[in-house]
Amino acid sequence: MNSSPESHQGPRSLFRPGPHTLNWLIPLGMGALGWALYMRYMVVQPTLVALACEAGLESASCYARSAILILTHLYLFGAIALAVAAIQFIAPSLSAFAMGMVFAGFALVFQNEIAGALATMLLILSFARPGPATA
Repeated sequence: MNSSPESHQGPRSLFRPGPHTLNWLIPLGMGALGWALYMRYMVVQPTLVALACEAGLESASCYARSAILILTHLYLFGAIALAVAAIQFIAPSLSAFAMGMVFAGFALVFQNEIAGALATMLLILSFARPGPATA
């Protein structure tokens, strides 16, 4: 007789988001990537915006620009992406996958490519892990 736990319950299925979940994961990822690209190429990098913000212009885009520059300088987008992707790899869940996907996109766009690429790799590898137990 086989008394292993898998013989009674069967093998756990792999982590796979369903079609309804993908209906909100895809726009979430595209929206995060679109926002990051907009912020980088329309707010952070243009010289005129940088000169205006450094001259003392007080606007929401200048505050967002300074916050993004601080977060990029401290490599926080990549660190968060890598930490959440490691959690997702160890114990897959939809919330960890969504957060890891968003911050990996931020890290890739905001010049933290190595941590963003490693986080993306861990997110892809999490599809080979057993998913959460369902009754």
